[in-house]
Amino acid sequence: MIEKHIILEDIDPVVFYGANNCHMQMIKALYPKLRIIARDNVVKVMGEEEEIANFERFISEVQAWCSKYNSLKDEVILDIFNGNRPIVEKEGDVIVFSISGRPITPRTENQLRLVKAYENSDMVFAEGPAGSGKTYTAIALAVRALKSKEVKKIVLCRPAVEAGEKLGFLPGDMREKIDPYLQPLYDALEDMIPAAKLKEYMELNIIQIAPLAFMRGRTLNDAVVILDEAQNTTISQIKMFLTRMGWNTKMIITGDLTQIDLPSSQRSGLAHALHILDEVEGISIIKLTKKDIIRHKLVTRVVEAYEHDLQQERAAKAASGESSTEEKEQEKRTTIKNR
Repeated sequence: MIEKHIILEDIDPVVFYGANNCHMQMIKALYPKLRIIARDNVVKVMGEEEEIANFERFISEVQAWCSKYNSLKDEVILDIFNGNRPIVEKEGDVIVFSISGRPITPRTENQLRLVKAYENSDMVFAEGPAGSGKTYTAIALAVRALKSKEVKKIVLCRPAVEAGEKLGFLPGDMREKIDPYLQPLYDALEDMIPAAKLKEYMELNIIQIAPLAFMRGRTLNDAVVILDEAQNTTISQIKMFLTRMGWNTKMIITGDLTQIDLPSSQRSGLAHALHILDEVEGISIIKLTKKDIIRHKLVTRVVEAYEHDLQQERAAKAASGESSTEEKEQEKRTTIKNR
């Protein structure tokens, strides 16, 4: 008789063991000749060598399923035990599965274009209005790459720019100071990675979340790097970020040019980058629109109302002979291009 310890990696033990250990009870019933003890993320098994070898192969397949789909059912356990391939419905365009087992897929044509662009380009820009799924889709792609071991880490970055409010001196340590700016990224990650595993990834720096200022001097290899809210970067900041790219690294830059919170004297680095990098080989630029908004239907109506107001402002300024802010921005772009 021998004894082996099997470590459950990349999965949530709560999902693996099931409610009230129901999955573990079934597994024990399938291997009556073995003594199996499960605690935390370790499964201790005792028995004959050949029986343990079969058990290890079985557990390995169950782990792989649980890691990919973030869920486990009795019928899946039985299918794997009997050597059958469990059936998954509607797996076609699934990027990754949420912690509840819900498939996360591109929900609009432009979101699908973003996924395809990621597969074909090492650097992707996604620009569009609030609620169009830019950040969520980007993080889903990063989580998929990490789970499939295409990369070793995920780096998520955001400029710490106040959205029209003066927050003053924030209390606490560095993590506590920057957390409010990065909460949208945490929200997406928590939907795709079990809490215990996410905490472990962050403690081991497998998933890193940092303000843009902390990126200077770094070279990022074997990673998916996401810059969110890029419209609030300056030209020098986004240039610094883009040049952090190392080997086997993909970058996704997301932003909304209608929500720039920079001082009026500063030009958006995202607007500048979209202009000068438009035809650079290896870079894809995806433009999302109000048709891609997948939040509450009122979000689409709010965006439309602001667009209508902007059009009226342009018309009024055109009638008075005054250039709009957008026209002045276009003049600046033309000047730079002609140089």
